[in-house]
Amino acid sequence: MSDCLGLRSVTAKCLSLIGWWVLITIHLMGLGSVVWAQVAPKVLILPFEIHSAENLRYLSGEVPRVLEEHLRQEGAKILDRHKVLKPQDIPERLDAAAAGRLARQAGADRVVWGSLTRIGDEFSLDAKLLNLRNQQPPAQLFASGRGIENLLGTVKELAQELSLKIFERQIIAEIKVSGNIRIESDAIEKKIKSKAGQLFSPKNLSDDLKAIYAMGYFEDIRVAAQDSPKGEIVTFTVVEKPTVRKITFTGNRVYDDDEIKENIDISTGSILNIFKINSNVKQIESFYKEKNYHNVKVSYKIHPLAHNQADLEFVVEEGQKIKIKSIRFEGNEAYSDDQLKKLMKTSEKGFFSWLTSSGELNREDLNQDTVKLAAFYQNHGYITARVGEPEVEIRDDWIYVTIKIEEGKQFKVGKVDINGELVLPRQELLDKLKIGRETYYNREIVRNDVLYLTDLYADEGYAYANVTPRIDEDLKNLVVNITYEINKGKQVYFEKIIISGNSKTRDKVIRRELKVYEKELFSGKNLKRGVRDLYRLDYFEDVKIDTVRGSSDDQMILKIDVTEKPTGSFDFGAGYSSIENLFAITSVTQRNLFGRGQTIKLEGQFGSETTKYTLSFTEPWLWDMPLSAGFDIYDTNKRYTTYEKDSIGGRVRFGYPVFDYTRAYLYYGYDVSDIHHVDEKDAPEDVKDFEGINVTSSVTSILRYDSRDRLFNPTEGSKHSISVEYAGLGGNIAFTKFLAETGWYFPLFSGTVGFAHGEIGNVYENSQGKLPDYEKFYLGGIDSIRGFRYRDINVPVIEDGREVETGGNKYVQFNFEYIVPIFKKAGVMGVIFLDVGNVYGSHEPIDLTDTREGAGFGFRWYSPIGPIRIENGYILDPQDGEKQRGRWEFTMGSAF
Repeated sequence: MSDCLGLRSVTAKCLSLIGWWVLITIHLMGLGSVVWAQVAPKVLILPFEIHSAENLRYLSGEVPRVLEEHLRQEGAKILDRHKVLKPQDIPERLDAAAAGRLARQAGADRVVWGSLTRIGDEFSLDAKLLNLRNQQPPAQLFASGRGIENLLGTVKELAQELSLKIFERQIIAEIKVSGNIRIESDAIEKKIKSKAGQLFSPKNLSDDLKAIYAMGYFEDIRVAAQDSPKGEIVTFTVVEKPTVRKITFTGNRVYDDDEIKENIDISTGSILNIFKINSNVKQIESFYKEKNYHNVKVSYKIHPLAHNQADLEFVVEEGQKIKIKSIRFEGNEAYSDDQLKKLMKTSEKGFFSWLTSSGELNREDLNQDTVKLAAFYQNHGYITARVGEPEVEIRDDWIYVTIKIEEGKQFKVGKVDINGELVLPRQELLDKLKIGRETYYNREIVRNDVLYLTDLYADEGYAYANVTPRIDEDLKNLVVNITYEINKGKQVYFEKIIISGNSKTRDKVIRRELKVYEKELFSGKNLKRGVRDLYRLDYFEDVKIDTVRGSSDDQMILKIDVTEKPTGSFDFGAGYSSIENLFAITSVTQRNLFGRGQTIKLEGQFGSETTKYTLSFTEPWLWDMPLSAGFDIYDTNKRYTTYEKDSIGGRVRFGYPVFDYTRAYLYYGYDVSDIHHVDEKDAPEDVKDFEGINVTSSVTSILRYDSRDRLFNPTEGSKHSISVEYAGLGGNIAFTKFLAETGWYFPLFSGTVGFAHGEIGNVYENSQGKLPDYEKFYLGGIDSIRGFRYRDINVPVIEDGREVETGGNKYVQFNFEYIVPIFKKAGVMGVIFLDVGNVYGSHEPIDLTDTREGAGFGFRWYSPIGPIRIENGYILDPQDGEKQRGRWEFTMGSAF
C-alpha cells in the first residue's frame, strides 16, 4: 500500500484491493482528485494599484479576478477577500509587511499583490508573491504588452508564472509508456494530452490516466513522475486486461451456440472488458425475449488462464416460451373480436401451436396488424376510425394483448365527380371509376382510382399529372362526397435514355427491349412493359428506373440502372427419374454471348432409356430486326417399350413478333432415324413396318402468345400456342400434325397461384408417305397425366388375336394446379394437381366423357441446375390391372 500513499505516483491496482467496482467508480468519478492528494495552497489576491492617465480604476479588481480564475483551475484554493477582509483593512499602498499581515489575518498561505502601469499605448504588470511558510522575500514577476485590448492575454501569462511559483512546478521533460504488450504505445500516447515541454500538472495527468482507462484495455494503470535536470519524466505503467481465448455457452437448448454468437459483439481474441460482457448479457437476453422467452436469465463466468488469457462462459437459463393467451379489443361494435382476429397475422395459442406457431408474438407483425385493422375500417366506410398502439402485458407465463379501437360512424359514398383538366369526356372518366359503384366509402378503391387516372394520363404523355381526391364529409347524412381534382401539367417527351450498370450487355440489347424511345411522348404503360421485358431476358438481377427533369419542363431524362447476373453456366446433374431411372445431364450454356443477347448451348443427357446430344444457337435479333433465328443439331438414342430409335438431325428456326406478346415461328427440320431391336412378339405392325432407316423432312409453323411475368415459377399471365407440322417434303415419312395448347396463371391469395392448362392434338397420314408410331400420341407420366406411368394411356388394338398398344391419332389433356410458395426466395413451391385426358384412334371422335383422371401433390424447386419436380399422383379411375395407390415421379426440366 505504500505506493498508494506517495504524492507523485498512483496505481489503479491499489484501489482494486476493495473490489473492481471501487476501481471503476473512482476512475469514472474523479480519479484525479484522489491521485494527487496534495494540500491545495490557500491564496489571497489583493487589489492591484493602477497608474494611468486615464481612469482605469475598474482594472484594480478585474486583474485579480482573472488571476483568481486561472489559479483556481490549477487547483489552488482562492480566498474571497470580500469575505475574509474588510475594505478599510486594505491600505491604498501595499508593501511586504502589510501584505503579510493581511494574509495572516485571512488565513492564507500565499498572498499576491501588484500594480498596473500604462504609459501611452504600452502597459506593464508588476506582481509580488509572498510565501508565508518560508522566510524568503517576496518573489517578483513582470509582464508587459501593447494595446489595452491585449491586457487579458498578458494577465493570463502572468497567471501562468504565478502558478509555477505557487505550486513549485516544473516542465515535463519526457512522457513514457511501459508495461504494454499487445496495445501499441502510439495508441496509448494519442490519449495522453500532457506533452513534453508543457507544465507539470497533477490535474492534467489525472485526466490522462482516466482517458487511458477509458480505452477499456487495462486492468491497472500507474502514473509516476521522476525529477531530472531537464524537468519531470512522467511514466504511465499499464497492466493489460486478459484476452478472450474461447467463448462458450451452457444451458442453451432452444438456440445453438452459433445462433447466439450472431447476436453478440464480443469475440475470441478481444479484450476481456466487464462493461462489454454485461452489454452482451443484455443482448443475449433481448434475443431470447424477441423469441418470446421473457423469463430468460443470463450470467457469465470468467475462467482465468496462463499467458494473460481467459475463457468466457455465458450461462443461460432459458425458461419456458411464453405465448399469447388472449387478444382483446376495446371499443369495437361493428365487428366482433373473431372477425377482427381473422384479419391479423398475430394469433392466440391454439391446440396445434407446436405445428402452426400460433400464439407467437412478433412485434413487427403485431404493428402491421394494427395497420391492417385500420385499413379494414377505412375500407368499410369508417373514415374516422382509429386503432391504438397494441398494449402487450406479460403476466406469469402468458402474454395478453389489448387493442383499443375508436370506430366512429360509417359513411356511404355520396356524389363522385372529376374536376380539372380532362383528357377524356367527364362521363367517360367517371364510368371507369370504381368508387361510384360502392355503397360505403372504401379508401383502397379510391387509391386505386387515383392510380388508374394517373396511369391513364401518363399514357397520354402527362408524366407529372397530379390527381388528388378531395373528400368532403357530410356528418349529418353520414355521406362522403369524392371529387378527383386533376392537374395534368405539360406533355413530356423523353429527351435522353441513359443506361448504366451494364458492363457486359450491350446498350442496344437493352434498348431494343424497351417500348419507349428518345424524342417520343412519355408512356407509363410502355415504360412498365419495357421493364418487364428486361426482367424476362433473365440477364439482370435488378432493373432500377429513375426519371429526372430534362432541359425544360416538357423534357424528361430516363435513367435505367441494371445489375447484371451471370448468364454463362456449366451444369452437371444426376438423379433418378420415373422414366429414365438413373440419369445424368451436363450442359454448357451462354445466354448472353459476347453481350449480344445470343444463346448457345451444348447439352448431353445420359439415361437408361435415352442418350441425347444437342447443340443449339439462337440470335434473337437478326440484322437488328426483331427476327429471331437459330438452329438445333442433335444425336439421339431412345428406347421405347418394343423398339429402339437412333436419330440424327437438326432444324432451322425463325421467329417474328406479330402482335403484343405474340410471335410467329417457322421451322424446317430434317431427321434420319434408324428403328431397330423391334420386339417381334409384342410390337404392333405399324412399328415393324418402319424397321430400318426412315427420313423425315418437315416444316412447322407456330403462333405463340406468352405474357407470363417470368419464365420459371410465374405468378400471372398466360401462354398459348397453335402449331401445324407438315412432313413429306422428301423421305418416306409423311404426316400432318395439329397441336393447340393454352395455359393460364392467376394470382390468388397469400402468394398462391392457380394454373389451368389444356392441350389438344390431331395427326394423320399423308398420301405420299407413312405415319410412324413415334409421331403418334401417348399420355401418362409427369408431363401429362400424373399417376399413370409413361405412355400408359394409349390405344389398344387387336392384332392376330392379341392386344397390342399403339399411339393415338388424337388426344386431349387438361391440368389444374394450385401452387403454394414454401420457400419463396429459394424458389421452392408446393403443388396440388388434377389431371384429365385421353388418346383416341384415327376413327374415334374425341369424347370428353371418356377420359382418365389423376390427382396428387408435389414439390418444385428452381435449382441452380434447372427446374426439379417431385410429384406423387394417384389414379382416380383405376381399371383392371391398375392400382390406385400413389406413384412418385421425379424429373429435371421445364414444366407445362
